[in-house]
Amino acid sequence: MPSWDAVLAFSIASLILIVIPGPSVLFVIGRSLSLGRRGGLLSVLGNELGVLPLVVAVAFGVGAVVAESIVLFTIVKLLGAAYLIYLGVQAIRHRRIDVTTAGPVGRTRESAAKTIGQGFIVGITNPKTIVFFVAALPQFVNFHAGAIALQMIVLGTIFTLIAFVCDAIWALLAGTVRTWFASSPQRMSRLRATGGGMMIGLGGTLALTGNKA
Repeated sequence: MPSWDAVLAFSIASLILIVIPGPSVLFVIGRSLSLGRRGGLLSVLGNELGVLPLVVAVAFGVGAVVAESIVLFTIVKLLGAAYLIYLGVQAIRHRRIDVTTAGPVGRTRESAAKTIGQGFIVGITNPKTIVFFVAALPQFVNFHAGAIALQMIVLGTIFTLIAFVCDAIWALLAGTVRTWFASSPQRMSRLRATGGGMMIGLGGTLALTGNKA
């Protein structure tokens, strides 16, 4: 197990990194604008669940292979970017659904399992998370304390929990704005389209960034 000093230092470093808006925050906001607070929170849950296998992969060395292979990194990156673009296109295509049939709040009809699954795919296909873990986790591990993989898994899980709390706050804020816009079907439709556009833009940005960006 990592020492308490290492846990505290890693938690502070993780919080500083997480609170700076990045791709994860944009994804959460986009989903919340399209699906509402419930959909946003479920997307956050799925996204963070998708990070956990990456933590295990890095802890046991698989992540280092992906991080050092330009080909594998690019494949994973493009798959994740393509899926984000797909979700954005779907949000725009169905921007009027639920606004006219589900009442003033425009509640989504998507099942919880489907929404969580979509977030999971986004989380597990984010190679930049692997790069971060490969670069950061060893810095906080005591190599003389044994059980290196276990220490990395514990630290990675802590990062995931902090990310869940912070991203959930963004989801609630964006979902609240969406609820306020829901009083007008036209504004609601435009807001869902905006959320979809954000996801398309995010996918395009991730696809066009450098391999090790």
